[in-house]
Amino acid sequence: MEKFGVANSQKFDVYASRLMPREEFFTSGHRSCQGCGEALAVRWVCKAIGKDAVIAHATGCMEIVSSGFPQTAWMHPWIHVAFENTSAVASGLEAGFKILARKGKLQGLPPKIVAMGGDGATSDIGLQSLSGAMERGHNFTYICWDNEAYMNTGIQRSSSTPFGAMTTTSPPGKQSMGQPTWKKNMMAIAVAHGIPYVATASPSYIFDLYYKVKKAIETPGPAYIHVLSVCPTGWRSATDMSVRLGRLAVETAVFPLYEVVNGRYRLTMEVPKIRPVKDYLKPQGRFRHLREPQLAFIQQQTQERYELLLDKCGASYPEFPSLVAAEEGE
Repeated sequence: MEKFGVANSQKFDVYASRLMPREEFFTSGHRSCQGCGEALAVRWVCKAIGKDAVIAHATGCMEIVSSGFPQTAWMHPWIHVAFENTSAVASGLEAGFKILARKGKLQGLPPKIVAMGGDGATSDIGLQSLSGAMERGHNFTYICWDNEAYMNTGIQRSSSTPFGAMTTTSPPGKQSMGQPTWKKNMMAIAVAHGIPYVATASPSYIFDLYYKVKKAIETPGPAYIHVLSVCPTGWRSATDMSVRLGRLAVETAVFPLYEVVNGRYRLTMEVPKIRPVKDYLKPQGRFRHLREPQLAFIQQQTQERYELLLDKCGASYPEFPSLVAAEEGE
């Protein structure tokens, strides 16, 4: 499954969606907002999952927009579960199919088990059941749709909300500059459980996303994929900018694309020259209140975190934007 080469990914990534499988498992007719990056991600991920799968999905944006009774956009057997027990349900499904196979009541291979949830259902409310399932070694794939806030219930901050972002519960003002804490590193938490496969992905790089899901599904044991899902409503961005913002997140090193296979880190999308972080923040209204000192701080922190990742990946260092220029407001 080694299909992530830099030249190949850059050659085909955005402009060759027709090379993807034609069969749709997440159909049109759902009620997602215009320009929803999460709905796009779900579509590509479901294509990668393919047939013979069961999905447990937490409460959240995708559950609301896709499963209003009596309609559904899901072609897979799909279970809506609570925020806090998505991974527990996936664990139960996996155990149940094992019992059926042991009793001779299941013909052929068992279906693939996939759990899905937003950043709130993953890094906050559902973290305990996800951690337990990873620790026990259940054979399922967990996919986080990270739109960086509780968008479905009013754009409240989550532990995945980035530093400085404006939400309804972290508003900027005289006593506040927006979200005061740095984004929780769910990748590091997943890796710390010693599971065989962990990766970041983005629907702005469809083949990188597609093959990582394929790889996760085929890996025995727990697998975790963290997908950046642009939300024009919560991010206060133009609806036609979702794919571009996903690419800017990678090009500025805010959201690097990499995978961790049995503890070994590998960068799957190398950026020869890192763009200034402000190129990514500027199109988003949730960061419009930030001033040069905050932007310089975010730039510095982003660079430091990216350098730590590059050390783990054994990757070469790209050219970074000048921190001195950022501090001087140039």
